Amino acid sequence: MSLPITLLGPVDYAPTAAAMQAFTEQRGPDTADALWICEHPPVYTQGLAGKADHILNPGSIPIVQTNRGGQVTYHGPGQVVAYPLIDLQRAGYYVKEYVYRIEEAVIRTLVHFGVTGHRVVGAPGIYVRLEDPFSHAALTGPTPAGDPFRGLGKIAALGIKVSRHCTYHGVALNVAMDLEPYSRINPCGYAGLKTVDLSTIGVCVAWPEAAQMLSQKLATYLTP
Repeated sequence: MSLPITLLGPVDYAPTAAAMQAFTEQRGPDTADALWICEHPPVYTQGLAGKADHILNPGSIPIVQTNRGGQVTYHGPGQVVAYPLIDLQRAGYYVKEYVYRIEEAVIRTLVHFGVTGHRVVGAPGIYVRLEDPFSHAALTGPTPAGDPFRGLGKIAALGIKVSRHCTYHGVALNVAMDLEPYSRINPCGYAGLKTVDLSTIGVCVAWPEAAQMLSQKLATYLTP
């Protein structure tokens, strides 16, 4: 059974998060899973474990407290945000595999655009080599200095919530953004972590095309 996709388009963050939570709280054993795809106006969102000192200089960009995992991140125009609403018990896999499947969908989306995405152990999300984002070489592990992000830029951030085996929140893929707001936070709680988008690494793709590709890959990889 394929995962139904709803293209919400540009929507404010707070009411969308509230709608996800309400959907999850009200769903029953027979409620169909869903995948919401959208784009948010500029906003910083702070996870449950988020520390205030990771927000350096928000300026006029609002900060919204959320109940997802992880630290602070930024959402803005030119980013594809995907919210899978999945009953994991019915799907038959656990949270760790769920995260892996989301990351795999992002990696396959990047492959479609000629880019190689990488996982970093202990740091959910997807990263690219800044010097050669099209290289297929695997990462060899942390650098001698112990910096697992050296030479990497984060292109997709992941933050989820699971309630009664059902997921909400999700993943954001940077397509063609103003990246300056990332310099005002420690992205995902990591000081100095570079954030990139497809445009920065030389891939010119319109938001609808990137949204369609990510939707298709998520629908494929999240289906049991």
